[in-house]
Formats: sequence, C-alpha cells, structure tokens
Amino acid sequence: MITLYGIAISNYYNKVKLALMEKEIAFVEEAVRPSQNEAVLKRSPLGKVPFIKTPEGYLSESQAILEYLEDAFPEHPLFPGDAFERGKCREFIQHIELNVELIARRLYAEALFGGSVSQETKDEVRQKLDTGLTGLAKLLKLAPYALGDSFTAADVVAWPHLQLVGFATQKIYGENLVNSHIPGIESYMQLIESRPHAQTVAADRATALAAFFANQ
Repeated sequence: MITLYGIAISNYYNKVKLALMEKEIAFVEEAVRPSQNEAVLKRSPLGKVPFIKTPEGYLSESQAILEYLEDAFPEHPLFPGDAFERGKCREFIQHIELNVELIARRLYAEALFGGSVSQETKDEVRQKLDTGLTGLAKLLKLAPYALGDSFTAADVVAWPHLQLVGFATQKIYGENLVNSHIPGIESYMQLIESRPHAQTVAADRATALAAFFANQ
C-alpha cells in the first residue's frame, strides 16, 4: 500500500494523486504541510511535499515518484512503450515544469496568498512565461491529448500545472497566458476534467482550498 503525503492544494501533490488513481494503485492520503520539522525531514530531505511511503521506504520529488510508480506498477502505463515517444513525454514534462510552472511560481505569493510581488518581478516573469508557453505550444499536439491519441503522464502533469499557471496569470496580468499562447487549450482542459479521476482530484482540491483560505 502506498501512502501519499502532502496537501491537496498543491499542483505537484495532485499530479501524483492523479497518476495513482489513473494507474489504479491502492493508496491512502495523509495531510502533511511542507515543514522543517525533523519528523518530516526524515522522510523528505528538504521538507517538501508530496512524498510517498512505499514498502521499501520513503520517496520524495514528484517526478521521481511518477517514474517509480510506472516502474513498480507497470499495469495501466502512463508512459508510451516506444523509447522515443517516452523520451518526448519526459521532454514535455521537463519543459512544462522548468520553463513554465517554476517561472510562474514567483507570482503565487500575490496571486494566491495575499502577498505582494514587485512590478519588476511581474515583468520578468511575463517575459519568461511568454517564451516558455510559446515553446510548450510547439510540443503540444492536443490530438486530443497532450501528445496524441492516448492519455499519458504528460496529461497527468499538464492539467494541474496549466490550471494553476492560468489562474495566477489571470490574477496578476488580467490575462490567462496559457489560453493566450496555446490555441485549443481550453477544450483540452475540459477533456481532462471530464475524466472521473480528475473530477475527484478537483473536488478534493476545492475542499482543501476552501479550508485553507478559511484559516488565513
């Protein structure tokens, strides 16, 4: 049995949760916030979430977890069987996480948590997001899934990240940069959201967000 630790408002947590559900892997959830508490650091070296408990021990970093789940539970694969196509899937994931989500994260303090971000930072992030999203559009096929006619790990990763990046940029710039840079992305997001497991993840996230903001 896998135990998934983290918080349901996290896009990286929801990436792992959606993968577990799509692969039909039995798991339980335990709410843990990022922390420098020694009990958390023993299980996640930097105190980050998500992390999981496996029969062999603890594992952190969402992409390492995704790869582990694919190797340990080969049923219902999320990565293509062809070596090149697997490489393209990993290329897509690395691009969206390093060149889009990581860049947009600098906006979250203001977009999500009531803080403030300098205009200089907003301008710099906008420029980098324009570049990152333009590159992402070149990798996306939307036929109808991210990389073709099959639901893959690329979709597991794209859905929670693009949803959050779109929300944050709408809040900061008055424009959803994801929608602006990627024609057809709105229909794609609706397609993913029509999947039962994505609906469960979204409902749990909404409940967690309501509780989070109620306690602020």
